[in-house]
Amino acid sequence: MTKLQRAKEIAIGVFLILISALIIASPKDDGYELIIFIFGVYFTIKGLSSLFFFATMARHMVGGRTSLYNGVIMLNLGLLTITLTDVSHYYIMLYLIVIHLFSGAVDVLRAMEARRVGAGAWKMKLSHGMINISMALICIIFIKHSGLAIIVYCVGLIYSSVLRIVSACRKTKMVYIQ
Repeated sequence: MTKLQRAKEIAIGVFLILISALIIASPKDDGYELIIFIFGVYFTIKGLSSLFFFATMARHMVGGRTSLYNGVIMLNLGLLTITLTDVSHYYIMLYLIVIHLFSGAVDVLRAMEARRVGAGAWKMKLSHGMINISMALICIIFIKHSGLAIIVYCVGLIYSSVLRIVSACRKTKMVYIQ
């Protein structure tokens, strides 16, 4: 990771922590609207970047259509999410449950693979995955409490931001091929 990439990751982490503090400090109704807006903008940007990648490079690659399909699905999901302003808190909780479960399962599987091949950072990946799964379980248990969605989202965002800053500050090993 270059110094510019490290600075970018640290800046994004600090920005996300500030956004989390803003969401926690805002009233409950404004917090829901901010969470829905953040989800929508994230999915829309992810979809647009995938479509841009397809238009510039992936159409010439093997399996490039997958990038096109991912971009279209993410863009549609983002635009749908932005339009969901007057919805129940159950939809936000379902978003949180799905995102934390999927992310946690992927992190646990990556940690197991890293442990199997002898990589060094498998413990941090495993703890991140277990925390994501436990946050999804908390969302399932307390799905009827409307204020908990904001707190769970913000705690997850703060935790991910701290891990992003820690991984940006960690020394990376250089691999030389001769």
